[in-house]
Amino acid sequence: MLRMVFALFLAFGWVPMAHAQEAESGIDAAINAIIGPVANTVAAIIFFSVPVAGVDLPLIVVWLGVAAAFFTVYFGFINLRSFGHAFQLLRGTYTDPKSAGEISHFQALATALSGTVGLGNIAGVAVAISLGGPGATVWMIVMGLLGMSSKFVECTLGVKYRIENEDGSVSGGAMRYLSRNFARRGMPGFGKFLAAFFALMIIGAAIGGGNMFQVNQAYQQVLAVTGQDASFFADKAWLFGIIVAALVAIVTIGGVKRIASVTDKLVPGMAIIYLLAGFVVLIIHYDRIPHAVSEIIGGAFSPEGVAGGFVGALIQGIRRATFSNEAGIGTAAIAHSAVKTDEPITEGIVALHEPFIDTVVICTMTALVIVVSGVYDGAGDISGVQLTSQAFGSALPWFPLVLAIAVVLFAFSTILAYSYYIVLAGNYLFGRTPRVSLIMQIIFIIFTVLGATMSLGAVVDFSDAMLFACSIPNIIGLYWFASEVKADYKSYMRRLKAGEFPRFK
Repeated sequence: MLRMVFALFLAFGWVPMAHAQEAESGIDAAINAIIGPVANTVAAIIFFSVPVAGVDLPLIVVWLGVAAAFFTVYFGFINLRSFGHAFQLLRGTYTDPKSAGEISHFQALATALSGTVGLGNIAGVAVAISLGGPGATVWMIVMGLLGMSSKFVECTLGVKYRIENEDGSVSGGAMRYLSRNFARRGMPGFGKFLAAFFALMIIGAAIGGGNMFQVNQAYQQVLAVTGQDASFFADKAWLFGIIVAALVAIVTIGGVKRIASVTDKLVPGMAIIYLLAGFVVLIIHYDRIPHAVSEIIGGAFSPEGVAGGFVGALIQGIRRATFSNEAGIGTAAIAHSAVKTDEPITEGIVALHEPFIDTVVICTMTALVIVVSGVYDGAGDISGVQLTSQAFGSALPWFPLVLAIAVVLFAFSTILAYSYYIVLAGNYLFGRTPRVSLIMQIIFIIFTVLGATMSLGAVVDFSDAMLFACSIPNIIGLYWFASEVKADYKSYMRRLKAGEFPRFK
C-alpha cells in the first residue's frame, strides 16, 4: 500500500524531481519483483508452447485458430457470404431508431475496433516479419479472414443475451451469454463460473495491456520523434500520463454513448491517416512492389527461410492475427452488445468487418510497407515499432512523425474501449451500481497515469496472459451455442429474403 501511495505521489509530480527517477526505478523493481514470479507462472500456463519444426507454437494460438476455422466451415463461409450485407447494416438501412440499445451499428463497430486496432497493428506485425519472414503476411491474412467467423458468433450472442437496464442502457458481453445461456440449459453453476472467470480476466487485461502498455508506448514514441532530451515531455512522463488520463475521463464519463461518439470519428480518422501514409511509401517504392509480393507469397510456402521456413511463417502469421483482432477472446462482444437492434444476428454480421479491417487491411498495410522498404532484412536488433518507424522513414524523413501520431491515436482508442470493458466486467462481478462503476473508472484512470511513468515488464506479461485466458471460457461457450446461432442465422436470412424487414434509409 505504501508503495502504491508513493507511486501516486510520483505520478502526479508530488515527489521532488531530484528523487523521481530513483523512486520510479525502485517502484518498478518492487512491482516487477512481486508480480514477476506470478506473471511468469501464469504466462507459462496460458502461453504453453510445443516445438514445431524448431519454432515454438503456443497452444492458445491453436485453440483460437481451430475455433476460427471450425466456425468458418460450420456457418458455410459466412465471412464471405454475408460480408456485403454488413455494409447495408452499417449504413443503417435496416436499423429501427426505436430498437433497444444505445448506439448505432457503425458506432458499435468503431468502439470494438478501437479496442483491437492498436499498437499490435504497428509493432506486432514488425515482430512477426522479423521472426517469420515476409511470408508471415499471407498466413496473417488467412487467419484474419477465418477470425471473422468467430467474431460473428460471439457478437451475435452478446446482443442476444444482453440485459436491458431500467435507464435504457445495456449490459452485455461474454459474461452475460455464458451465465444466462448455460442457466437456460440447466447448468447455472457452470455458466456463472465461466462468466466470473472471464470478467476477472478482463479486469486484469484492461489494467495492464488495455491502458498501461498503451500509454507507455505512446509516450515512448512521442519521445522518439521529438528527441529524448529536447522533448518537452522528456522528464514529464507523469504529465503525459495525466493528460491522457484526463482525456479518457472526459470521454468515459458519458458512458458508451460518449465513447462511441468519439470512436466513430477517431477510428476512421486514424485508419485513414495510417493507410494514406502507407500508400505514400508504396508509391515511392512502387518499383519494389513486384519483388515484395514475390517475397511474401514465396516466403509463405518456402521450405526454408526465417525461423523455420513455411512453419515459422505460418505460426508467426497466425499469432499476429489472433493477437491483433482478438477473435474468439470475447472482448468485442462487450462493445457490440450496446447496439440498437432487435435482431442479434445483424450485429454478428456487422462484426465480420472488424477482423477484416484490423488484420486484412491495417496489418497487411504495415507488412507491405516493411517488406517494400526492405528494412526488415538485416535489421539486427531493431524490431517492433522501431522497425515500422524505420520503414516509413525510408520514404520521407518526416514520416515517423506521422507514425507517432498514429501510435498515439491507436493507443488512445484502445484505452477508451478498455475503459468501458473494465466497468462492465466490474458491474458483473460486484453489482451494477454507480459506486462500482465509479471505482472501476478511478482504478483505470490511476493506472493509466502510472503506465506512462513505469517500465512495465511483468505487468504487461501478466495482463497479456489474462487477456488470452478469456478465450478459454469464451470459446467453450461458442462451441456449445453454435447450433443455436446457426438456427437464428437461417431464420434471419429467410426473413430478409422474404422482405419482412422494413428499410429505414
